[in-house]
Amino acid sequence: MRILMIRHGDPDYEHDSLTENGKMEAQLLTERMKREKADDFYVSPLGRARRTAAPSLAVLEADACVLDWLEEFPAKLDVSTDPFLQKAFPDTGRDENGNYMPRIVWDQMPATWRNEPGYYDLEGWKDMPPARNSDMAWCYQRVCTGLDRLLEQYGYVRDGGLYRTVQGTNRTIALFCHYGVSCVMLSHLWGVSPFVLWGSLVMAPSSVTELYSEEREKGIVQFRASKVGDTSHLYAGGRKPSFSARFCSVYENTQERH
Repeated sequence: MRILMIRHGDPDYEHDSLTENGKMEAQLLTERMKREKADDFYVSPLGRARRTAAPSLAVLEADACVLDWLEEFPAKLDVSTDPFLQKAFPDTGRDENGNYMPRIVWDQMPATWRNEPGYYDLEGWKDMPPARNSDMAWCYQRVCTGLDRLLEQYGYVRDGGLYRTVQGTNRTIALFCHYGVSCVMLSHLWGVSPFVLWGSLVMAPSSVTELYSEEREKGIVQFRASKVGDTSHLYAGGRKPSFSARFCSVYENTQERH
């Protein structure tokens, strides 16, 4: 089995859509999708993912199944009661009354988690401050359950940290989704804390992450990545990946996101 996780194009978050650059990325992605030969397509319910998928689906004359759990990882963090979290997430917005607004859970300053062993632990991350002050654990399990149910449709049943199958498949599935939820899926497939992946991987808009099943023993399966955040289709079309997936390389680069 082959799994393609495709991040949406350069986002217009305010309108849950794509920027003009993102629309061009989605068009360049169609040339790649012609070659990828995917059999089945799944898409997040959010507009930016659906608009990214639309040109490829049109060219391929294919339909995509909408899966609610493929939406961007929806866990929201409340930093208001914990000074540590206010330091860990210093760019948290405030409302008109000066109160902290709920925010995503994975964009944490490296210095606040890199030296804390709990963040690296497969179960221990659930006891870390971002998880304790959010619905993160529940949202994480929702994604894991959704992914396992999808894989069961192709004959792969979760068994501990692996999957079992009576008869594997050579089908390719494409998931048009988002960065945060892609890291959660990889976390589940690989048995790694999601914080490690959120803090270590870059998946640029419209990038493709490719995984293959490996059945080295009859009926026992794992999934490994051959590409993570691949943007070769953009370079082939004469465009560089959007910087919106990254943060500044040098602190003094004030034009880059901090």
